[in-house]
Amino acid sequence: MTNLLWLRRDLRRHDHPALAAAADGADVVALFVLDPGLLERAGGARRAWLAATLRATAAGYEGKLVLRIGNPRAVVPAVAAEAGAVAVHVSAETTPTGRRRDAAVQRRLADTGVDWVATGSPYAVTPPRVVNKQGEGYKVFTPFSKAWLDHGWRAPAADPERLRLLELPCDPAAEQWLEQALTEGPQELPPAGEEAALDRWAEFLEDGLTDYDGGRDLLAEDATSRMSPHLKLGTVHPRTLLADLAGRTGEGAQRYRTELCWREFYADVLWRDPDSLWHDLRPELATMDYDHDEQLVQRWREGQTGFPVVDAAMRQLLATGWMHNRARMITASFLCKDLHEWWPIGARHFLDHLIDGDVASNNHGWQWAAGTGTDAAPYFRVFNPISQGQKFDPRGDYVRRWVPELRHLSGASVHTPWDAADGYAQGYPEPIVDHAAERKEALARYQAARGN
Repeated sequence: MTNLLWLRRDLRRHDHPALAAAADGADVVALFVLDPGLLERAGGARRAWLAATLRATAAGYEGKLVLRIGNPRAVVPAVAAEAGAVAVHVSAETTPTGRRRDAAVQRRLADTGVDWVATGSPYAVTPPRVVNKQGEGYKVFTPFSKAWLDHGWRAPAADPERLRLLELPCDPAAEQWLEQALTEGPQELPPAGEEAALDRWAEFLEDGLTDYDGGRDLLAEDATSRMSPHLKLGTVHPRTLLADLAGRTGEGAQRYRTELCWREFYADVLWRDPDSLWHDLRPELATMDYDHDEQLVQRWREGQTGFPVVDAAMRQLLATGWMHNRARMITASFLCKDLHEWWPIGARHFLDHLIDGDVASNNHGWQWAAGTGTDAAPYFRVFNPISQGQKFDPRGDYVRRWVPELRHLSGASVHTPWDAADGYAQGYPEPIVDHAAERKEALARYQAARGN
């Protein structure tokens, strides 16, 4: 008997319930489908990260990972038939797009008598299991986090006692896509794959966890775990991380659990309100007045705003496919509240480029910054891009790394080049807006929308 394991956001061998279920009493064909519909808008870093991860995953699956390119609605039933599979095993999908796709594939498989088996998910607690006493979901993080902790999660899944992987030919077009993606990607991608994820996690537990709570916001420091790209593609499961954090009571461990909980919270919110993926979660600001200045938005995308920490972050994103979480908040606030643009414009740009671009976390994080999301009263929170840079990049090292036009300025003076006689000597642009004036304008617009 043969089962087909369709890998998606679970590119690993260990702590993999769907793999264990597929291998129970059957041979296994492991498949990954490159969907052009999802890949055509992805930036170079995002495509390269997927390609590198697939290369590592293939090695972990004894070189027998089957790669095909095309619409999964057609590809998965075709490969199931080719393999003679009696069932297709997956990790359950939770996003609106993924759920619609899976429902369509499941219907096509049913027509041919092939079973659909979903086991596990990309989350420690699969949405929508966390509920209040009335059996309803949460719209605010703090009560969700308490209920999430009370609910708990299973221990990491055991590896299959027996795993016999069968091999099918890969699609030459898929192999060509991998080669091209790796060639066109940036040079600063982190090591990819399950082994690299576990090595990075072990390093962070040893050297970074203790000081995580105090140092995680410092832009120039390597003080975060960098696990988000691995969680995105499932080369490590959050349950594995939580198991390693069990019994650790320090502030760093507590803060890290909280950050993992934020990821699960946003996935739960999206499950319950699929429209929040691209529409305001809170209706109070439905009449908000937005600008539509493509020229200014493009300056933001390219890191040419004249605000050093904003530009450093946006250039880091373009160069590496990653951005520090504090920088994400700063740049999002700038687009929404200094440039008065609707948050989906920024959310789409981030998803196109971030190697850890998770739609639930990304889009609801943007709504948090914009004031349309789960936070109770964020409309008056306007990040000052100057003071944020001074506070979280106090020596200016982050800005100097990513904005070479300001490397001649020392220390924190990089954050205020307009105060230096030679601040613009290397061609750095002047600010495209007056932050103080735009802050007042943002607050006025928010007040007007709330009044309406």
